[in-house]
Amino acid sequence: MLMDAILDYMGWIKSVEKQKKGTPSHLRYTQILMDFLIFVITNSIAWKEMFTFDTLQDFIKYSSFKNASRALLALSGFLFSHGRIDQPLQIPKPQNTPLPDIYEQYLLYHEQSLQVSRGHLRQVRRILVCFHEYLERNRIKLSSVKIEQLDEFIMTFKVSQNTRGLYRYYLRGFLKYLYHEQKIIERDLAPLLVGPAQFAQRKLPKFLRPRQVQKLFDSLRLSTPTEKRTYAMVHLAYSLGLRPVEISRITLDDILFKRRELNVKQRKGGNPIILPIPENTIKAIAIYVSKGRPQSPYRELFLTHHFPYHPVSSNTVVGYISKAMKQAGLPSSAYWLRHTYAQNLLHIGRSIYEVKEMMGHQNIQSTHRYLHINTELMREVLFHEHLS
Repeated sequence: MLMDAILDYMGWIKSVEKQKKGTPSHLRYTQILMDFLIFVITNSIAWKEMFTFDTLQDFIKYSSFKNASRALLALSGFLFSHGRIDQPLQIPKPQNTPLPDIYEQYLLYHEQSLQVSRGHLRQVRRILVCFHEYLERNRIKLSSVKIEQLDEFIMTFKVSQNTRGLYRYYLRGFLKYLYHEQKIIERDLAPLLVGPAQFAQRKLPKFLRPRQVQKLFDSLRLSTPTEKRTYAMVHLAYSLGLRPVEISRITLDDILFKRRELNVKQRKGGNPIILPIPENTIKAIAIYVSKGRPQSPYRELFLTHHFPYHPVSSNTVVGYISKAMKQAGLPSSAYWLRHTYAQNLLHIGRSIYEVKEMMGHQNIQSTHRYLHINTELMREVLFHEHLS
């Protein structure tokens, strides 16, 4: 029955549009309606249930086409006008849809606190109506909503990324209200509701989790001079966030053992900096200098261990740190330790500008990449925590 209805509608619209310019609707709608036919057959939907708002919502979630609702509205209008269905598909207007008190209270709060226009308020109400229906349909309590459910809700809209960004903005306001004003949710989810555009600028830095860091250091050995050298290199990369080239250029004169400081003179950005050296790192350096470093006229800290002894290259630093990680069973590279250092700085509350200086970045955009990762880490924690 549905197949015949679709064919009749497509034939009718094709005849009507013969004299029109531009892309005919029948070309745009054919794929959508065929997709709808498959959806109906797969889900065994009865004829009287096909052109309801609930079916439309389920189909929009199922389909990948943007204009799914338009195609179904057009088809149902055609069938109604020809007496083949009792009433056409209707989408309820948000302003006529009753909402629970908490939503209405927020809309009043939003209107009074921000002095927004009626048009803006209608848009916010529309999103809240959809959000409430999503929660009801999936049997989710507002007080226990999770960030991944918010993501899924936003993705039900077949709209542009810019429009999705606007919907996230509306929803963030509601989430802030639930957390700060009403104390209904236990965590402020608003900062975590961000779009993919924020993570699509460049390939984001990868880093080690705490258990992986522990696994790496537990695997390091101090039996040979080479192992002592690697041990010191790993400590410098992890605890000071130094680049491999910066590690290779450290001299004995750069290390102030009594003050536990390192003077990093040659940096990528050209700005020297004096960094405090953690106790474990200063011990690792001391072990290498006293028990692993060959005697040599060179002042560079790290030397090769085959005669004639000479300063190591940055490639040597990369190679031995990567080898240590591989032996620890970590699918990572030397730069991951530097990225982990940046995450640790953010975790203890350092500002973005402090991180920029300590990392030796030339521009703030490079440092902002770590903020995006920090947001992802926050989301990851929430994904695995139970909200009662």
